[in-house]
Amino acid sequence: MIDVQFPEPVFRLKKENNTEWIFDDLRRQWLVLTNEEWVRQNFVQYLSKVLQYPAAFIAIEKEIRLGELRKRFDLLVYNSQHEPWMMIECKGQGVPLNDGVLQQALRYNVSVPVSYIAITNGHQNYCWQKKEGQLVELTLFPEWK
Repeated sequence: MIDVQFPEPVFRLKKENNTEWIFDDLRRQWLVLTNEEWVRQNFVQYLSKVLQYPAAFIAIEKEIRLGELRKRFDLLVYNSQHEPWMMIECKGQGVPLNDGVLQQALRYNVSVPVSYIAITNGHQNYCWQKKEGQLVELTLFPEWK
């Protein structure tokens, strides 16, 4: 597991009709504030502010195809050549990060091959590097190049 020190959250929040909303700076839109969205937004802040991944190279919730199925990945980081580099599957706080969560990310990886796969629920954070057809668990997130 990787220890993540999230930056102090600085989000635009609002409440309308008993629904809480958070403004997503990358997508430039208001989103319903779910547990998973909270984790996703905090992880984006961690990637951009702590790890210094350029925000312009982070995609959020884009549709992909798995055969006939349409799915959405949570986060995809591109490398400096604009190639998919790391996929991150986010779950809400309290959702266990079990083998099923990793398998979900690996299924998405079939459509969008990447070098790194990560899963997070905001408390637990894991990252693997794909090497010679195997997954090697990392103790730190990779540096963006």
